[in-house]
Amino acid sequence: MSSTTIATPLDERELCAWRGLLRTHATLTKALDARLEAAHGLSLSTYEVLASLQDTERHRMRMCDLASTAMLSRSGLSRLADRLERDGLIARASCHDDARGAYAVLTEAGAAKLSEARATHLEAVREHFLGRLSDDELDALAAAWGRLSGAPDAPAD
Repeated sequence: MSSTTIATPLDERELCAWRGLLRTHATLTKALDARLEAAHGLSLSTYEVLASLQDTERHRMRMCDLASTAMLSRSGLSRLADRLERDGLIARASCHDDARGAYAVLTEAGAAKLSEARATHLEAVREHFLGRLSDDELDALAAAWGRLSGAPDAPAD
């Protein structure tokens, strides 16, 4: 877009959809973060990192891939990983294929902490999000999120 082009403002429907997404994301993130912190002393970001590692075959992931999966910046993940390593929830391992790369590896303590928090997380997701939508609305959202993210496993319309 050139500097002389005037951007067309969002119409009311577009604005409601966009702001609704932002407001909903912020509200859900805050609610899940508070619930996990109160019950388990875990932030939502920590939970997502531990869950991402648990979901891999060897419970390990390259740091750059983990940052993307957990939707964190590389520097944000690095700071979080420092804390998780200090707390014994993850370990770091060298990448034999790339001397610059490193793996985050879920420890037994990290797996145990995740296991303790999983029911709380799922309950909060159902209470604050899934339980408020019909099956048709869930299907429509899943399809829309898939199209927007380009996810290869998105449900077909």
